[in-house]
Amino acid sequence: MVPWLSDVAAVVPLDTVAFLAGEICAFAGGRVGVEWVPFMSKKTALLFAGQGAQAVGMGKDLAEQFPSAKAWFDRANAALGYDLAGICFNGPEPELTKTENAQPGIFLVSWVAFELLKEKVGSLAFEATAGLSLGEFTALTAAGALGFEEGLKVVRQRGRFMQEACEVTRGGMAAVIGLDEGPTREVCATAGVELANLNCPGQLVISGASEKIAQACELAKARGAKRALPLTVAGAYHSALMASAKPKLASELAGVHWQTAKVPVVSNVTARPHGGVEEIKGRLVDQVTSSVRWEESMRYLLAQGFTRFIELGPGKALSGFMKRIEPSAEMLNVGDAASLEATVKALSGA
Repeated sequence: MVPWLSDVAAVVPLDTVAFLAGEICAFAGGRVGVEWVPFMSKKTALLFAGQGAQAVGMGKDLAEQFPSAKAWFDRANAALGYDLAGICFNGPEPELTKTENAQPGIFLVSWVAFELLKEKVGSLAFEATAGLSLGEFTALTAAGALGFEEGLKVVRQRGRFMQEACEVTRGGMAAVIGLDEGPTREVCATAGVELANLNCPGQLVISGASEKIAQACELAKARGAKRALPLTVAGAYHSALMASAKPKLASELAGVHWQTAKVPVVSNVTARPHGGVEEIKGRLVDQVTSSVRWEESMRYLLAQGFTRFIELGPGKALSGFMKRIEPSAEMLNVGDAASLEATVKALSGA
């Protein structure tokens, strides 16, 4: 152990202290292990699920096994004025997959997972948050930028606005597998569609008018994509076809009581942390029609020294993306009772 490093940590950023400890370790020929320095805990980021992660039954076992979880579901129903929890637990699937239900439903289950993890791990510490598309709202709420009810309500409205945009346009999306970003952008330009999601190496999503998406899929396969598959979605999310939702969302966000986030929250639009409140609102509006720069967001966090990521909410899509972005990163998740138990155990042994 290096006694004086604990004093340095009080005035020097953790990344700098880590560097100093590494230098000492190298100077000592490896005899001084960095793991010996107790205050050098892993930097942890919380990641929140996005639309597409919904599944009938999500959150049900959490509500059944944990009274505090049931209380959150009841609180959500009271705030919204309808049984969102029942739709999450029992469907039917067509009702759950409606954008106006899927978005607040995923937000709610992700929030419950977050609250249960805090309850079970009293010393839970995290230094940043991020979320995929609608998950960015959950990430901001977890960081304290807005309250639970306000976050839930604004996500419900966002879902309604996007559903309305879907109904007046004929849009679609497709997953492009095994083609790099450059050639995919060229395909998009040729077909007249847009690059909606940059999820991880080898997995991109395109968005636009339905007939153009079909053409783009053929072009992508001709350029060497392993697969180019149309997705079962209501419309062309993260494309110009969602533009009618932007002024409605801007108006909704103007009525929200915003606070300063307690930790950095990474923006989908810039792949960098949000700034002040006006910047947050502007980026959330832009996000409706902008590309989700998920891979770049994760690489930003990795470059900042984050080594542990906890995915909160239904599904494990974000964990899958991270395996392709940085296989050595520690990835945990909480989406049901079993994964909650496993993650609590992993954190307790850290």
